[in-house]
Amino acid sequence: MNDFMRFGLFMSPLHPIGEDPNLLMRRDLGYAELADELNYDELWVGEHHSNGWATIGSPEILLAAAAERTRRIKLATGVMALPYHHPYMAAARAAQLDQLTRGRFILGVGAGSLASDMHMLCVDPAEARRRTQESLETIVELLRGETVTRETDWFRLQDARIQHRSFEPGGFEITVSSASSPFGMRLAGRLGVNAMSHAAPPWGMVRAGHSLGMDKLAEQWGHLEAAAAEAGHTADRSTWRLTLPVHVAETREQALEDIYAGWLRQRNEYWAGTHGMPMGRSEVGARKAFEATIEAGGIIAGGVEDCVAAIHKLRDITGGFGCLLNSVTDWAGPERTRKSFDLFARYVAPRFKGSTKGLQESQSWVASQAATFQERFNAARTKAMATRAEAQN
Repeated sequence: MNDFMRFGLFMSPLHPIGEDPNLLMRRDLGYAELADELNYDELWVGEHHSNGWATIGSPEILLAAAAERTRRIKLATGVMALPYHHPYMAAARAAQLDQLTRGRFILGVGAGSLASDMHMLCVDPAEARRRTQESLETIVELLRGETVTRETDWFRLQDARIQHRSFEPGGFEITVSSASSPFGMRLAGRLGVNAMSHAAPPWGMVRAGHSLGMDKLAEQWGHLEAAAAEAGHTADRSTWRLTLPVHVAETREQALEDIYAGWLRQRNEYWAGTHGMPMGRSEVGARKAFEATIEAGGIIAGGVEDCVAAIHKLRDITGGFGCLLNSVTDWAGPERTRKSFDLFARYVAPRFKGSTKGLQESQSWVASQAATFQERFNAARTKAMATRAEAQN
């Protein structure tokens, strides 16, 4: 794998309750336009149906709206929860969105993350992974243009085929979401599709002196690689995505100040207050958990150089990956979030894309030859002045 990296935004999206949800959706669409303008490579939007903080029930609809407001950025479901959908309908919507975006669509899939969603839809959490596997196997076959007849205990298909073919030759990308277990990585490897790993546990669950498990990320890739080899597929690290929060500010101190209050609110109101995760309410303990998460690399926050160093460290820990997705958290508020997107695109991303390499090489070359160039220039000017003086005489 070469040094080139891609970057994107991963939006659940999560927003504190209180703001008008219509305006929040408009803000998220605005982020899509900004990301496209700033040359981000990808935008991912999630699917959730409960808890009040996550309000996008159909990422496909938001992505269709974003497609009309953007020009080049790739648009992905992040992720479509397969146990909630008939696989034929999931495949058909994906194929249509691929056409609407003219080949800019990525089908991101997973098992679903909210127990409350599963409860409402009568999906047994113990069956979610099996359903995901059965669904994705079927979707892959349908999107390859195959005719599928299949019966399970939760869906049936008879002579099913998808009418739309992919906009670009070779089909569009499918990516499986993975958290801590090997399931998603092994499924992706076996089916010959790509993977996205969530690089850290829920924010606020970390205590000072406790590992985030970042060192386990390399093992995740190992699961995909092994499953791919067993199935006769070639695993390519450049297709592997990692997602975690990134916030860039003018200084490290400013970055931490930008996000701490929002991080604390999400920790207390979302993870503890809404989902009942056990965590202390001590301000001192919370601050230590925040600092421990950043120190371990579960949140990338700081000035430009801090963020560049943290990404290099993440690549070293994992053994290499191809795309970093910034998990958009709404911790900093709209103004500082937009500022972070801008700083990252202008000053952090070029360090991994090589977009300023030619300029730097040109500057170094001119600087190394400056004395010679100046001597020749001065000699030419002196000669020209002498010639003019002779002509005047």
